[in-house]
Amino acid sequence: MCIIKDILLIAHFSQVPGEKGNCRFNYIAERIDKSKASVELVTSNFAHDTKSHRSIADVQRSSINYKLTMLYEPGYYKNVSLRRFYSHFVMGNSLKRYLKKRKRPDLIYCSVPSLDVAKVAAKYASKNKVPFVIDIQDLWPEAFRMVFNIPIISHILFYPMKIRANYIYRTADGIIAVSQTYVDRALKNNSKCKFGYSVYLGTDLGYFDQIVQNNKFKNKPEDEIWLVYIGTLGHSYDLISVIDALKIIKDKGIHNIKFIVIGDGPMKSKFERYAKEKGIYAEFTGSLSYERMVGILAVCDIAVNPIRKGSAGSIINKVGDYAAAALPVINTQESSEYQELLVKYNAGFNCRNGDAEDISEKILTLYFDNDLRRKMGKNNRLLAEEKFNRANTYSTIIDLLNS
Repeated sequence: MCIIKDILLIAHFSQVPGEKGNCRFNYIAERIDKSKASVELVTSNFAHDTKSHRSIADVQRSSINYKLTMLYEPGYYKNVSLRRFYSHFVMGNSLKRYLKKRKRPDLIYCSVPSLDVAKVAAKYASKNKVPFVIDIQDLWPEAFRMVFNIPIISHILFYPMKIRANYIYRTADGIIAVSQTYVDRALKNNSKCKFGYSVYLGTDLGYFDQIVQNNKFKNKPEDEIWLVYIGTLGHSYDLISVIDALKIIKDKGIHNIKFIVIGDGPMKSKFERYAKEKGIYAEFTGSLSYERMVGILAVCDIAVNPIRKGSAGSIINKVGDYAAAALPVINTQESSEYQELLVKYNAGFNCRNGDAEDISEKILTLYFDNDLRRKMGKNNRLLAEEKFNRANTYSTIIDLLNS
């Protein structure tokens, strides 16, 4: 039996203490029993969310009980670009150099993606006989086909990424993922693991409720219904259909539904302009701190999860926050795993993807029925307590790393 005394967490896209968000890997690093093992979290010096470089000197002012290392990455401006792929390649090389000079860890726990970084970690673990556990956050190259999907060309372009992903999955001694869909994908290429663990991203409900208490928005008009979206404003998200649905509702003479959009991304200007063209009552807040976001989310009435057709996404971060805030969800995401959760818990409505009429009908059902809206909201909170509460669900990961 291997005695684990030195745990290396590698997470290319991790946030660091003090940044906006609710990062899985900081949370894990904080909670590993330090009396049993030392913990180091290795990430990039480039912040994916803000597209800016960060300084370790700034982070060290925060009180953290693990070692944090940030490696060089040149960075990029667009999520889908050759510059991004080059940046990931450089980050992979930075990790390779770092692992050569670092003492051999007893266990590597590695986020996937990026594939460049995870492959370097996988090769190092295999060569040095280090137990290698992966945590799958997204499926690549499947996610990129949402933005760039040209028959034959896309297959040729993304084939090397598929080979890398399969190698990483095959090398893993343990598989954890943010959904069972992702676990199943990895197990197809892994003969070492009989099963994997599905641990949703979720949030710490105790922390979430404390934030609500301290930051709850106080100036919401009583006669308004707030429909909310939180997250990235990118190509995978179909806010156009939501805006079209709200236009249908507006044309029926209903003017007191406000669309609150919290987040930023490459499509923000397009969505904002389209809402203005359609005369929709909307507010685009831009990126907010997690505390401010939660404070607004807590006073909203209905949440939307509008994911474009063909998305490889499964149980994504925002649905955990919607559940924690006890909001019924209008969902267009095709993920059968999330659709089944909504049906099982009666926590919202699944709509036909891209169908503004269907979306408008479901919104109006909740708009006119206060009791149903509250009931579905309570049911979604129950879903949060059973499936999305990190204080309970992350014990699977923490116990694995502490053992």
